[in-house]
Amino acid sequence: MAQSAAAKPAQQCLTDLNTFDSQLQKDGYWLHGSGYGYGYPMYGYGYAYGGERLSAATTPQTTGYWRARPGYEVRTLLASANIVAQRGDQQACESLLKSARDIYTTYATDLRNGKLPRVDVSVWRRQQIATAVAVTGSDLVFRSDQLVGAGVVNLQGDDLGSVDDIVMDPQTERIAFLVVARGGIFGFGKTYVPVPWDHFKAAPGSKLFVLDSTKATMNDAPKVKENQNFQQSGFTTEIQKVNAFWVSHQP
Repeated sequence: MAQSAAAKPAQQCLTDLNTFDSQLQKDGYWLHGSGYGYGYPMYGYGYAYGGERLSAATTPQTTGYWRARPGYEVRTLLASANIVAQRGDQQACESLLKSARDIYTTYATDLRNGKLPRVDVSVWRRQQIATAVAVTGSDLVFRSDQLVGAGVVNLQGDDLGSVDDIVMDPQTERIAFLVVARGGIFGFGKTYVPVPWDHFKAAPGSKLFVLDSTKATMNDAPKVKENQNFQQSGFTTEIQKVNAFWVSHQP
């Protein structure tokens, strides 16, 4: 019987979810960071180019999965598993996770048999980090949809989070800081760290920002609440606190 919403989270299944999440990232068939969901890589909702990938010999091969249906199913199942785990229902969570694993196993096997290449995230990140330039003082122009959801990494390529929100300075009418969402899975258990805009570098042509920082510094940085509204009367105090921390923690 499902437990009430007030029940303690099913910690074992949450651990299992994070383990499976790590496996998906390690396998490299789906890029799920930097704003992309499972089965929704950099080219939208389909798997790569509308169901086709190029092999090592540059010969088009069909995956057999139009618009990444297995990705949608896995993503939905994992999101559902996380919800019931947060409500304390270990059995329901593990059942949903098993279904997600079964679908993914079949999908990954088909890709391996078709000799389709996996995404080399480490190489991709190194290339993006190497080309990143400061967001201020450059000719880069950003739309809001390029900012929100963008991944944030450090110079070593470690994940620091993703951009959750943009906060404007009411006095200058320019971006004051980006709010970086960290941790959690499917939106649960995240923390929100405001980082001054001028501390970021951006990789042209990709949704990736580079911050010269560490996970430990992000853990110690000032936090804000999810979807926090900043009142003009208190904004000056907030931005002074954020700026003071990051100035004192510059490499």
